[in-house]
Amino acid sequence: MLDFTHNPWLVATSLAVALMAGFTGLSLTRGASALPDARRKIVVALAAVVLGGGIWSMHFVAMLGLQLPILFYYDALITLISALVAILMVGLALLLLHFRARSPQVIVAAGVIVGLGIVVMHYVGMAGMQLCKPVYGALDVVISTVASVALSILAIWVAYDARTQRNIVLGTVCFGIAVFSMHFVAILLTGFEVSDVANAAGPAMDNQVLAMGVTLAVFLICGAFLLTGITFVGAPETAEEAAAVPTPEPLTTVDPAPVVAPPTAGVPFEREGQTFFADPNHVAAIRAEGHYTVLYQDAEKLFCPWSITEAANRLEAAGFLRAHRSYLINPTHVSSFERNKDNGTLYFDGVDSLPKVPVSRSRMASLREALGL
Repeated sequence: MLDFTHNPWLVATSLAVALMAGFTGLSLTRGASALPDARRKIVVALAAVVLGGGIWSMHFVAMLGLQLPILFYYDALITLISALVAILMVGLALLLLHFRARSPQVIVAAGVIVGLGIVVMHYVGMAGMQLCKPVYGALDVVISTVASVALSILAIWVAYDARTQRNIVLGTVCFGIAVFSMHFVAILLTGFEVSDVANAAGPAMDNQVLAMGVTLAVFLICGAFLLTGITFVGAPETAEEAAAVPTPEPLTTVDPAPVVAPPTAGVPFEREGQTFFADPNHVAAIRAEGHYTVLYQDAEKLFCPWSITEAANRLEAAGFLRAHRSYLINPTHVSSFERNKDNGTLYFDGVDSLPKVPVSRSRMASLREALGL
């Protein structure tokens, strides 16, 4: 087996690339579930390119830092395939997260897909090495896969459990560590030996050509990172977080007059560039999504420009209740209630887009009283 070392500067750069890509991709998708389907698909596609491209870039920045005592090159076609695999698998995970109800099972499934995407990208990329053969066993692949999947589940869980600035930053750290750790765990379990047989499927690409491609990819990731970061820093938190912040007591001893939200023609929602108004009586529930909300009406999910706080203020007179920091519900559409220790679950018949809504412990007493339980 050949002895090898790493350039420490490129190792550090590879971690920075993974962190910048993770932050950019996770920031881009914040609030995406509330967008109309066409715009949501574009956002998911862009985030998949950034996250998948970040996985690929991190890998090859680290591989550029790999120092072997022989010259070797890469198969350009296999190297391209490794990038596309990462983008497609991350894209599949994001589609689950933004086009399905975000249950714990969906979050775990998305994390598993991302973790497998990192592993597949790594080993496909390694298969592109020519004149130098990576050597590893099945157990080595299993260990690398377990590490990647576990860390990726943690990253997705942290980033998507609540779409706050804090969760996105913590999810970024977990994502960067997942990609970085998987690569170097796999490298430590891999040996390298000279191979006289070239099994190139495409044109040859030496380290100089690869370096130019990786530099371009890293430049684009850095640019996207700066563009998302400049709007992320100092931006307000999600609407449900703002609602959770206690309001200071007034300095005067005279009770202020209650603030009454102005009347509205209905609940606004947007479709194909136009704004329409839904009858509140036909809306079963409203869910917070970033700075906006999603209306659930029959089989439809509709994008509403109101925040969850504004919706709660405006629809209080219509009988809407806060079941959870992220949900308002219309009691007339509730078909059943299930008690689960300190919290609960509301079920809706005839609302295909919303089978159930969680009830938080802090809202349990008032909600049961309102429902006559």
